Amino acid sequence: MVEKRDNSVDGLSFEKALEELEKIVQALESGEVELEKSVALYERGEKLKARCETLLRQAEERVEKVKANSQGEAQGVEPFEAE
Repeated sequence: MVEKRDNSVDGLSFEKALEELEKIVQALESGEVELEKSVALYERGEKLKARCETLLRQAEERVEKVKANSQGEAQGVEPFEAE
């Protein structure tokens, strides 16, 4: 079963948040969790999902892509821009 140590997800790394989210999904999919606990797990899962999305967005913003000149040679870097 999934245990909550701390209600806040703000300090969790991407990996820890994703790991906990996967455990919540497994618990909910098992169908063995009481309704009240299912609701609480679902709410926690939503917070974890948002945390993962935030961390991914932050990582994406830090990614730099290589600029190439007309000969295809690396000329420098520029900020990543999601399309």
